[in-house]
Amino acid sequence: MEVKAYKKMIRIAPRKVRLVIDLVRGKDCGEAISILRNTNKRAAKDVEKLIVSAMNNAEHNNDMDINNLYVKTIYANEGPTLKRIRPRARGSASRILKRTSSITVFVAEKE
Repeated sequence: MEVKAYKKMIRIAPRKVRLVIDLVRGKDCGEAISILRNTNKRAAKDVEKLIVSAMNNAEHNNDMDINNLYVKTIYANEGPTLKRIRPRARGSASRILKRTSSITVFVAEKE
């Protein structure tokens, strides 16, 4: 059985989040958390919180043992993009795209 947790509208581009989630895919949850705590990326904190949330969901809702959990699937998709205008030379303007991410993680018990 697998347990899902997700977080939406994270103000980090999905390309940057994918660098972090590739480090923990397929690892034990305890090992994944220790990797993320020692990773010097801004997205690592959000991914760590999400894995802890999935572990707590598994323990509380499904009575799983948190020592046997591993990160089965984790992915980051693109969320809504915030569009902003920046003034440029000679009275023109250019568009700034502030991208957001949606992260989904599935944790499961080892067989």
